[in-house]
Amino acid sequence: MTDSLLAPYAVSDDNSRGRAAAEPAPASRSEFQRDRDRVIHCTAFRRLEYKTQVFVNHEGDLFRTRLTHSIEVAQIARSLARALKLNEDLVEAISLSHDLGHTPFGHAGQDALNDCMKDSGGFEHNLQSLRIVDVLEERYAEFDGLNLTFETREGILKHCSLKNAALLGDVGQRFLDKTQPSLEAQLCNLADAVAYNNHDVDDGLRAGLITFEQLQQVEAFSRHSAALQTQYPGLAGRRLIHETVRRMINDFALDLIEQTRQNILVAGVETIADVRAAQPLVAFSVAMREELLQLQRFLRENLYWHYQVLREMSKAKRTITELFDAFTSDVRLLPPKFQQRAREDKARAIADYIAGMTDRYAMKEHQRLFAIG
Repeated sequence: MTDSLLAPYAVSDDNSRGRAAAEPAPASRSEFQRDRDRVIHCTAFRRLEYKTQVFVNHEGDLFRTRLTHSIEVAQIARSLARALKLNEDLVEAISLSHDLGHTPFGHAGQDALNDCMKDSGGFEHNLQSLRIVDVLEERYAEFDGLNLTFETREGILKHCSLKNAALLGDVGQRFLDKTQPSLEAQLCNLADAVAYNNHDVDDGLRAGLITFEQLQQVEAFSRHSAALQTQYPGLAGRRLIHETVRRMINDFALDLIEQTRQNILVAGVETIADVRAAQPLVAFSVAMREELLQLQRFLRENLYWHYQVLREMSKAKRTITELFDAFTSDVRLLPPKFQQRAREDKARAIADYIAGMTDRYAMKEHQRLFAIG
Protein backbone atom coordinates (compact mmCIF):
# COMPACT_ATOMS: atom_id res chain seq x y z
CA MET A 1 0.00 0.00 0.00
CA THR A 2 1.48 3.36 -1.01
CA ASP A 3 1.73 6.22 1.48
CA SER A 4 -1.07 8.05 -0.33
CA LEU A 5 -3.51 5.27 0.56
CA LEU A 6 -2.57 5.11 4.24
CA ALA A 7 -4.74 6.53 7.00
CA PRO A 8 -3.45 9.89 8.32
CA TYR A 9 -2.55 8.25 11.65
CA ALA A 10 -0.55 5.45 10.01
CA VAL A 11 3.25 5.39 9.99
CA SER A 12 4.84 6.36 6.67
CA ASP A 13 8.29 7.13 5.32
CA ASP A 14 7.45 10.83 5.62
CA ASN A 15 6.64 10.78 9.33
CA SER A 16 9.14 8.10 10.41
CA ARG A 17 11.62 9.03 13.12
CA GLY A 18 14.31 7.44 11.00
CA ARG A 19 17.40 5.40 11.87
CA ALA A 20 20.06 5.83 14.53
CA ALA A 21 22.74 5.94 11.82
CA ALA A 22 21.69 8.13 8.91
CA GLU A 23 21.55 6.40 5.53
CA PRO A 24 20.54 7.49 2.02
CA ALA A 25 16.87 6.76 1.29
CA PRO A 26 16.32 3.44 -0.51
CA ALA A 27 15.99 3.84 -4.28
CA SER A 28 13.20 1.36 -5.01
CA ARG A 29 11.76 0.34 -1.64
CA SER A 30 10.13 1.99 1.31
CA GLU A 31 12.13 2.40 4.50
CA PHE A 32 10.08 -0.38 6.09
CA GLN A 33 10.60 -2.75 3.16
CA ARG A 34 14.30 -2.20 3.74
CA ASP A 35 13.80 -3.13 7.40
CA ARG A 36 11.90 -6.27 6.45
CA ASP A 37 14.56 -7.30 3.95
CA ARG A 38 17.37 -6.79 6.43
CA VAL A 39 15.56 -8.97 8.96
CA ILE A 40 14.92 -11.77 6.46
CA HIS A 41 18.58 -11.86 5.44
CA CYS A 42 20.05 -11.75 8.96
CA THR A 43 21.54 -14.72 10.79
CA ALA A 44 19.15 -14.58 13.74
CA PHE A 45 16.16 -14.94 11.42
CA ARG A 46 17.51 -18.13 9.85
CA ARG A 47 18.07 -19.61 13.30
CA LEU A 48 14.33 -19.37 14.03
CA GLU A 49 13.81 -22.39 11.77
CA TYR A 50 15.25 -24.59 14.50
CA LYS A 51 13.88 -22.90 17.61
CA THR A 52 10.96 -24.28 19.60
CA GLN A 53 7.48 -22.80 19.51
CA VAL A 54 5.84 -25.45 21.74
CA PHE A 55 7.36 -28.70 20.49
CA VAL A 56 11.13 -29.18 20.47
CA ASN A 57 12.61 -29.44 16.99
CA HIS A 58 13.35 -33.16 17.06
CA GLU A 59 9.76 -34.11 17.96
CA GLY A 60 8.39 -33.75 14.43
CA ASP A 61 8.78 -31.96 11.12
CA LEU A 62 5.25 -30.50 10.91
CA PHE A 63 5.02 -28.61 14.19
CA ARG A 64 5.42 -24.84 14.19
CA THR A 65 8.82 -23.37 14.86
CA ARG A 66 9.68 -19.78 15.72
CA LEU A 67 10.23 -19.20 12.00
CA THR A 68 6.86 -20.52 10.79
CA HIS A 69 5.17 -18.75 13.69
CA SER A 70 6.75 -15.45 12.68
CA ILE A 71 5.60 -15.93 9.08
CA GLU A 72 2.04 -16.65 10.24
CA VAL A 73 2.06 -13.54 12.44
CA ALA A 74 3.23 -11.48 9.47
CA GLN A 75 0.46 -12.84 7.24
CA ILE A 76 -2.26 -12.08 9.78
CA ALA A 77 -0.80 -8.66 10.61
CA ARG A 78 -0.55 -7.63 6.95
CA SER A 79 -4.18 -8.56 6.35
CA LEU A 80 -5.29 -6.57 9.37
CA ALA A 81 -3.11 -3.59 8.44
CA ARG A 82 -4.51 -3.43 4.93
CA ALA A 83 -8.09 -3.44 6.22
CA LEU A 84 -7.26 -0.63 8.65
CA LYS A 85 -5.16 1.35 6.12
CA LEU A 86 -2.05 0.99 8.25
CA ASN A 87 1.50 0.40 7.02
CA GLU A 88 1.73 -3.22 5.84
CA ASP A 89 5.49 -3.12 5.32
CA LEU A 90 6.06 -1.92 8.87
CA VAL A 91 3.84 -4.60 10.43
CA GLU A 92 5.62 -7.24 8.36
CA ALA A 93 9.03 -6.01 9.54
CA ILE A 94 7.88 -6.04 13.17
CA SER A 95 6.23 -9.45 12.86
CA LEU A 96 9.25 -11.12 11.29
CA SER A 97 11.64 -9.67 13.89
CA HIS A 98 9.60 -9.88 17.10
CA ASP A 99 10.97 -13.29 18.15
CA LEU A 100 14.59 -12.94 16.99
CA GLY A 101 15.76 -12.90 20.59
CA HIS A 102 14.00 -16.04 21.73
CA THR A 103 16.18 -18.69 23.32
CA PRO A 104 16.22 -22.33 22.26
CA PHE A 105 13.42 -24.40 23.81
CA GLY A 106 10.82 -21.62 23.82
CA HIS A 107 9.61 -20.05 27.05
CA ALA A 108 11.26 -22.76 29.15
CA GLY A 109 14.62 -21.70 27.77
CA GLN A 110 13.84 -18.04 28.43
CA ASP A 111 12.77 -18.76 32.02
CA ALA A 112 15.92 -20.76 32.68
CA LEU A 113 18.20 -18.10 31.20
CA ASN A 114 16.40 -15.38 33.14
CA ASP A 115 17.00 -17.33 36.36
CA CYS A 116 20.68 -17.68 35.46
CA MET A 117 20.88 -13.93 34.84
CA LYS A 118 18.92 -12.83 37.93
CA ASP A 119 21.96 -11.09 39.43
CA SER A 120 23.13 -9.65 36.10
CA GLY A 121 20.13 -7.78 34.72
CA GLY A 122 17.91 -10.74 33.87
CA PHE A 123 16.95 -11.95 30.42
CA GLU A 124 13.83 -11.09 28.40
CA HIS A 125 13.36 -12.06 24.77
CA ASN A 126 11.88 -8.72 23.65
CA LEU A 127 14.96 -6.92 24.93
CA GLN A 128 17.16 -9.56 23.33
CA SER A 129 15.39 -9.13 19.97
CA LEU A 130 16.14 -5.41 20.17
CA ARG A 131 19.73 -6.14 21.20
CA ILE A 132 20.14 -8.35 18.13
CA VAL A 133 18.94 -5.75 15.64
CA ASP A 134 20.75 -2.90 17.42
CA VAL A 135 24.06 -4.52 18.35
CA LEU A 136 24.68 -8.21 17.79
CA GLU A 137 24.14 -8.74 14.07
CA GLU A 138 27.42 -8.18 12.23
CA ARG A 139 26.66 -7.45 8.58
CA TYR A 140 27.34 -3.84 7.68
CA ALA A 141 30.53 -1.82 7.40
CA GLU A 142 29.22 1.42 8.91
CA PHE A 143 27.22 0.25 11.95
CA ASP A 144 26.54 -2.60 14.34
CA GLY A 145 23.22 -4.42 14.11
CA LEU A 146 20.72 -3.78 11.33
CA ASN A 147 20.11 -0.05 11.90
CA LEU A 148 16.35 -0.50 11.66
CA THR A 149 13.92 2.40 11.79
CA PHE A 150 12.68 3.68 15.13
CA GLU A 151 9.17 2.40 14.36
CA THR A 152 10.28 -1.18 13.73
CA ARG A 153 12.43 -1.17 16.86
CA GLU A 154 9.51 0.26 18.84
CA GLY A 155 7.29 -2.57 17.66
CA ILE A 156 9.85 -5.21 18.63
CA LEU A 157 9.96 -3.89 22.20
CA LYS A 158 6.48 -4.92 23.32
CA HIS A 159 7.25 -5.02 27.05
CA CYS A 160 9.90 -3.35 29.14
CA SER A 161 10.52 -2.56 32.80
CA LEU A 162 11.00 1.08 33.73
CA LYS A 163 14.56 0.29 34.81
CA ASN A 164 15.43 -1.13 31.40
CA ALA A 165 13.46 1.54 29.56
CA ALA A 166 15.64 4.23 31.13
CA LEU A 167 18.68 2.60 29.54
CA LEU A 168 17.25 2.35 26.02
CA GLY A 169 17.04 5.96 24.95
CA ASP A 170 14.33 6.97 22.48
CA VAL A 171 12.82 3.52 22.04
CA GLY A 172 12.29 3.09 25.78
CA GLN A 173 10.90 6.57 26.41
CA ARG A 174 7.24 5.64 25.91
CA PHE A 175 7.35 3.29 28.90
CA LEU A 176 8.59 6.16 31.06
CA ASP A 177 6.06 8.62 29.63
CA LYS A 178 3.23 6.05 29.67
CA THR A 179 2.38 6.76 26.03
CA GLN A 180 1.43 4.29 23.30
CA PRO A 181 3.37 2.91 20.35
CA SER A 182 2.13 3.20 16.77
CA LEU A 183 -1.06 1.42 15.73
CA GLU A 184 1.15 -0.88 13.66
CA ALA A 185 3.02 -1.96 16.78
CA GLN A 186 -0.22 -2.44 18.71
CA LEU A 187 -1.63 -4.50 15.87
CA CYS A 188 1.40 -6.83 15.71
CA ASN A 189 1.04 -7.57 19.41
CA LEU A 190 -2.50 -8.89 18.94
CA ALA A 191 -1.73 -10.60 15.62
CA ASP A 192 0.92 -12.54 17.55
CA ALA A 193 -1.73 -13.69 20.04
CA VAL A 194 -4.16 -14.70 17.29
CA ALA A 195 -1.46 -16.69 15.53
CA TYR A 196 -0.02 -18.65 18.44
CA ASN A 197 -3.29 -19.41 20.20
CA ASN A 198 -4.82 -20.84 17.05
CA HIS A 199 -1.82 -22.68 15.67
CA ASP A 200 -1.13 -24.20 19.08
CA VAL A 201 -4.59 -25.77 18.85
CA ASP A 202 -3.59 -27.30 15.52
CA ASP A 203 -0.20 -28.52 16.80
CA GLY A 204 -1.67 -29.84 20.04
CA LEU A 205 -4.23 -31.90 18.12
CA ARG A 206 -1.57 -33.16 15.72
CA ALA A 207 0.59 -34.26 18.66
CA GLY A 208 -2.36 -36.02 20.33
CA LEU A 209 -1.88 -34.09 23.56
CA ILE A 210 -5.29 -32.46 23.35
CA THR A 211 -8.39 -33.95 21.75
CA PHE A 212 -11.21 -32.74 19.56
CA GLU A 213 -13.62 -33.69 22.34
CA GLN A 214 -11.76 -31.62 24.95
CA LEU A 215 -11.91 -28.58 22.69
CA GLN A 216 -15.70 -28.63 22.72
CA GLN A 217 -15.49 -26.77 26.04
CA VAL A 218 -13.87 -23.83 24.17
CA GLU A 219 -16.57 -21.60 22.69
CA ALA A 220 -14.47 -20.29 19.80
CA PHE A 221 -13.72 -23.86 18.69
CA SER A 222 -17.02 -25.62 19.38
CA ARG A 223 -19.10 -22.99 17.57
CA HIS A 224 -17.25 -23.47 14.31
CA SER A 225 -16.74 -27.21 14.52
CA ALA A 226 -20.48 -27.74 15.09
CA ALA A 227 -21.41 -25.46 12.18
CA LEU A 228 -18.96 -27.27 9.89
CA GLN A 229 -20.28 -30.71 10.77
CA THR A 230 -23.79 -29.48 10.01
CA GLN A 231 -22.73 -27.91 6.72
CA TYR A 232 -20.46 -30.80 5.69
CA PRO A 233 -21.78 -34.06 7.21
CA GLY A 234 -18.98 -36.58 7.48
CA LEU A 235 -16.20 -33.98 7.46
CA ALA A 236 -13.48 -35.23 9.81
CA GLY A 237 -9.75 -35.47 10.44
CA ARG A 238 -7.32 -32.82 9.26
CA ARG A 239 -9.90 -31.10 7.03
CA LEU A 240 -12.27 -30.53 9.94
CA ILE A 241 -9.45 -29.26 12.16
CA HIS A 242 -8.08 -26.92 9.52
CA GLU A 243 -11.49 -25.53 8.60
CA THR A 244 -12.30 -24.94 12.26
CA VAL A 245 -9.03 -23.21 13.05
CA ARG A 246 -9.13 -20.97 9.99
CA ARG A 247 -12.66 -19.85 10.88
CA MET A 248 -11.48 -19.09 14.41
CA ILE A 249 -8.68 -16.93 13.04
CA ASN A 250 -11.11 -15.17 10.72
CA ASP A 251 -13.49 -14.42 13.60
CA PHE A 252 -10.72 -12.90 15.71
CA ALA A 253 -9.44 -10.87 12.76
CA LEU A 254 -12.82 -9.45 11.74
CA ASP A 255 -13.67 -8.58 15.33
CA LEU A 256 -10.34 -6.81 15.82
CA ILE A 257 -10.80 -4.77 12.65
CA GLU A 258 -14.30 -3.64 13.60
CA GLN A 259 -13.50 -2.88 17.25
CA THR A 260 -10.34 -0.99 16.33
CA ARG A 261 -12.21 1.13 13.79
CA GLN A 262 -14.75 2.02 16.45
CA ASN A 263 -12.02 2.85 18.97
CA ILE A 264 -10.26 5.15 16.52
CA LEU A 265 -13.52 6.90 15.68
CA VAL A 266 -14.56 7.39 19.30
CA ALA A 267 -11.10 8.63 20.28
CA GLY A 268 -11.13 11.16 17.44
CA VAL A 269 -7.67 10.09 16.32
CA GLU A 270 -6.30 11.99 13.32
CA THR A 271 -2.51 11.86 13.67
CA ILE A 272 0.24 9.64 15.03
CA ALA A 273 0.59 12.07 17.92
CA ASP A 274 -3.07 11.38 18.75
CA VAL A 275 -2.37 7.63 18.68
CA ARG A 276 0.52 7.98 21.10
CA ALA A 277 -1.50 10.13 23.50
CA ALA A 278 -4.57 7.86 23.53
CA GLN A 279 -5.29 4.63 25.35
CA PRO A 280 -4.48 1.45 23.35
CA LEU A 281 -6.74 1.50 20.28
CA VAL A 282 -6.13 -1.86 18.60
CA ALA A 283 -8.35 -4.26 20.52
CA PHE A 284 -10.95 -7.01 20.47
CA SER A 285 -14.52 -6.54 21.57
CA VAL A 286 -15.29 -7.54 25.15
CA ALA A 287 -16.98 -10.75 24.00
CA MET A 288 -14.15 -11.77 21.67
CA ARG A 289 -11.51 -10.95 24.26
CA GLU A 290 -13.26 -13.32 26.65
CA GLU A 291 -13.26 -16.05 24.00
CA LEU A 292 -9.53 -15.54 23.48
CA LEU A 293 -8.89 -15.70 27.23
CA GLN A 294 -10.92 -18.91 27.45
CA LEU A 295 -8.84 -20.41 24.65
CA GLN A 296 -5.61 -19.32 26.35
CA ARG A 297 -6.70 -20.88 29.65
CA PHE A 298 -7.56 -24.13 27.91
CA LEU A 299 -4.19 -24.29 26.17
CA ARG A 300 -2.29 -23.49 29.35
CA GLU A 301 -4.06 -26.14 31.41
CA ASN A 302 -4.28 -28.88 28.78
CA LEU A 303 -1.33 -28.35 26.42
CA TYR A 304 1.42 -26.21 27.98
CA TRP A 305 1.01 -27.99 31.34
CA HIS A 306 0.62 -31.44 29.79
CA TYR A 307 3.03 -33.78 31.54
CA GLN A 308 4.79 -34.73 28.28
CA VAL A 309 5.40 -31.08 27.42
CA LEU A 310 6.54 -30.33 30.98
CA ARG A 311 9.03 -33.22 30.84
CA GLU A 312 10.62 -31.79 27.70
CA MET A 313 10.66 -28.32 29.19
CA SER A 314 12.28 -29.64 32.37
CA LYS A 315 15.08 -31.17 30.31
CA ALA A 316 15.38 -27.93 28.35
CA LYS A 317 15.75 -25.82 31.49
CA ARG A 318 18.39 -28.18 32.83
CA THR A 319 20.30 -27.98 29.54
CA ILE A 320 20.31 -24.16 29.55
CA THR A 321 21.26 -23.94 33.22
CA GLU A 322 24.12 -26.40 32.91
CA LEU A 323 25.48 -24.65 29.83
CA PHE A 324 25.38 -21.30 31.61
CA ASP A 325 27.08 -22.68 34.72
CA ALA A 326 29.82 -24.37 32.68
CA PHE A 327 30.64 -21.20 30.75
CA THR A 328 30.52 -19.11 33.92
CA SER A 329 32.97 -21.43 35.63
CA ASP A 330 35.41 -21.27 32.71
CA VAL A 331 34.93 -18.69 29.94
CA ARG A 332 37.64 -20.44 27.94
CA LEU A 333 34.94 -22.95 26.98
CA LEU A 334 33.25 -20.21 24.94
CA PRO A 335 34.07 -19.60 21.27
CA PRO A 336 36.80 -16.91 20.90
CA LYS A 337 34.40 -14.11 19.90
CA PHE A 338 32.36 -14.58 23.06
CA GLN A 339 35.48 -14.91 25.19
CA GLN A 340 36.40 -11.41 24.05
CA ARG A 341 32.94 -10.06 24.90
CA ALA A 342 33.09 -11.79 28.28
CA ARG A 343 36.00 -9.53 29.28
CA GLU A 344 33.54 -6.63 29.40
CA ASP A 345 30.42 -8.41 30.68
CA LYS A 346 30.80 -12.12 31.27
CA ALA A 347 27.19 -12.95 32.14
CA ARG A 348 25.71 -10.99 29.20
CA ALA A 349 28.19 -12.51 26.75
CA ILE A 350 27.22 -16.00 27.90
CA ALA A 351 23.51 -15.11 27.66
CA ASP A 352 24.04 -13.80 24.12
CA TYR A 353 25.76 -17.03 23.12
CA ILE A 354 23.12 -19.32 24.62
CA ALA A 355 20.16 -17.25 23.41
CA GLY A 356 21.50 -17.41 19.88
CA MET A 357 21.56 -21.22 19.86
CA THR A 358 19.03 -23.33 18.04
CA ASP A 359 17.48 -26.27 19.89
CA ARG A 360 19.72 -28.83 18.25
CA TYR A 361 22.86 -26.72 18.63
CA ALA A 362 22.16 -26.32 22.35
CA MET A 363 21.71 -30.07 22.71
CA LYS A 364 24.95 -30.75 20.79
CA GLU A 365 26.86 -28.14 22.78
CA HIS A 366 25.59 -29.70 26.00
CA GLN A 367 26.73 -33.11 24.79
CA ARG A 368 30.14 -31.78 23.79
CA LEU A 369 30.65 -30.29 27.25
CA PHE A 370 29.24 -33.07 29.41
CA ALA A 371 29.30 -36.38 27.51
CA ILE A 372 32.37 -38.59 27.96
CA GLY A 373 33.54 -40.69 25.04
